[in-house]
Amino acid sequence: MTYVIAIANEKGGVAKTTTALSLGAALVEIQKEVLLVDLDPQANLSLGLGIRAGSTSQSVADVLMGNKTILGVSQETGVPGLDLVAANHELMMAERFLSVRQDYESLLRQALRPASIYDVILLDCPPALGPLTRSALTAANLLIIPTQCEFFSAHALRNMLNLIREVRQHTNPNLRYRLLLTIIDRRNRIHRSLHEQVRAAFGNAVFETVIEMDTRVRESQAFAQPITVYAPKSRSANQYRALAQELRHYAQEILGSPPSTA
Repeated sequence: MTYVIAIANEKGGVAKTTTALSLGAALVEIQKEVLLVDLDPQANLSLGLGIRAGSTSQSVADVLMGNKTILGVSQETGVPGLDLVAANHELMMAERFLSVRQDYESLLRQALRPASIYDVILLDCPPALGPLTRSALTAANLLIIPTQCEFFSAHALRNMLNLIREVRQHTNPNLRYRLLLTIIDRRNRIHRSLHEQVRAAFGNAVFETVIEMDTRVRESQAFAQPITVYAPKSRSANQYRALAQELRHYAQEILGSPPSTA
């Protein structure tokens, strides 16, 4: 059974794209076939795999507009088992047309059905709560919300939780979510304090795994490689591997069980 995961947060700079790329690569290491879908018009996920927005004529925009199938625009990457549906500048235009189409939220979910050959589909969302993010949440089994231990990032969770409630009421009653604490500096007192507050407030809706600050991640982006490939022994690589294992166990536990508040 294909497990669809959206990675989203209204706040930018919280490691959404890094998480999509690194988690995808870590899942491949445990023998999962993974499809990455770049839903951000900035196309940073595509760029993170060496594909520039202007260099590809076919993208996820063609899928959303009904011109291509998801498998027709997917492409292999330099990581065996990790495929990509890239984004390009046409995605901005496609997003404008989405909201005027009837039941637009369900278009992506329908488009993903032929991709059931994959074990996991990861949807990298833009830092906004518009049609693309709503479509991703409608298609997803699970929403991962990367969250920094900083005030603005924690504050943005309110809007994300409101959106989750809306999606559950109207288009995807089975949507679940988990918070992923990212870019943590354990030496920082505010980070430690907010870390504790988030765990106290959300309990088991927070992944046990945390992603700490690591300069090797920035280096890996410049070389268009996942951190697990660029620096396989680095702290971040091992933390994303731990996240992949935690996610695998979580998915096995909840698949087929009724939805809960988290």
